[in-house]
Amino acid sequence: MPIAPEQLLDFASKAYQSAGMPPADARIVADTLVQADLWGHQSHGVLRLPWYLARLKAGVCNAAAKPKHIVDGGAVAVIDGGDAMGQVLMVHAMNDAIARAKKHGIAAVALRHSNHFGTALYYTLMAARAGCVAFLSTNASPAMAPWGGRRKTVGTNPWSWAAPAGSFAPMVLDIANTGVARGKVYLARQKGQPIPEGWAIDADGVPTTDAQAAIDGIILPMAGHKGYAIAVMMDMLSGVLTGSAFASEVAGPYQTDRKSGAGHLMIVLDIATMQPLADFNARMETLIRELKSVPLAQGHDEVFYPGELEAQNEVRNRRDGLTLPDDTLADLAKVAAETGIAANF
Repeated sequence: MPIAPEQLLDFASKAYQSAGMPPADARIVADTLVQADLWGHQSHGVLRLPWYLARLKAGVCNAAAKPKHIVDGGAVAVIDGGDAMGQVLMVHAMNDAIARAKKHGIAAVALRHSNHFGTALYYTLMAARAGCVAFLSTNASPAMAPWGGRRKTVGTNPWSWAAPAGSFAPMVLDIANTGVARGKVYLARQKGQPIPEGWAIDADGVPTTDAQAAIDGIILPMAGHKGYAIAVMMDMLSGVLTGSAFASEVAGPYQTDRKSGAGHLMIVLDIATMQPLADFNARMETLIRELKSVPLAQGHDEVFYPGELEAQNEVRNRRDGLTLPDDTLADLAKVAAETGIAANF
């Protein structure tokens, strides 16, 4: 049966509170997960709730750490997250970046000693809704090898851009630099499904369609050497520049043996400092209409602009409810049993 998003949000919030998170922080983390499911990205949805919970219980993620400014230089800031939940830190940091951009026209905020934060678009959309254009990069635990190598040292290292689009839903991009986000491989394993050819090679370097073999092996970069190169540059921005961990030093959200060390960098531009926001929105509408007006290629019913599918999915899933894989439901049932929290779904 479809599940009402509010039911999932309430359950996830209580689960994180049981691990020592303040109620407001717990709700932020829960909302990022449920929102990912609403957008149709189940690889980053409540599937991950037990992973984050396990890291909190293991003490490698600080349930109640408070971010501190290491650098506070007007349009530039560096924040130390104290190994708190990445979602909570990113909401704090993005709000800080938006405020700085509104004051200075542009802002660059670096965040160190953070954790995995879920979907990057959750945060860049915050800026788009505030009349800004935003960029966000993050690093991640090793998933792919350097181009030409056969040992994992490079993360998927996702990045996101977002901008308002007038009467349309915001234009937003959120991509990993592997051919597919690693979470989608975990989702395939949850569903007991094979993965498509070209996603990964196993530990011996042989192409595989087995999800577990892919997890144990190497996820392949998008566009060959180009995806690898972009991932390395995102690690430079997110890890090296921010003063956080980078390359093989970063731990993933499914690991409970060490701190994450993930770092993030966001750049926010206040549109009104360059042109009136109304003019920008009108120009974005013209851009989108032109994109959507081209003749359709065979096998396609519509042209979508970046972020449009997520917006449509959210409308439908809020109306009809969410349907989760059986293994995800089973994992949530285990969380309910361990925490004593009723799962009303």
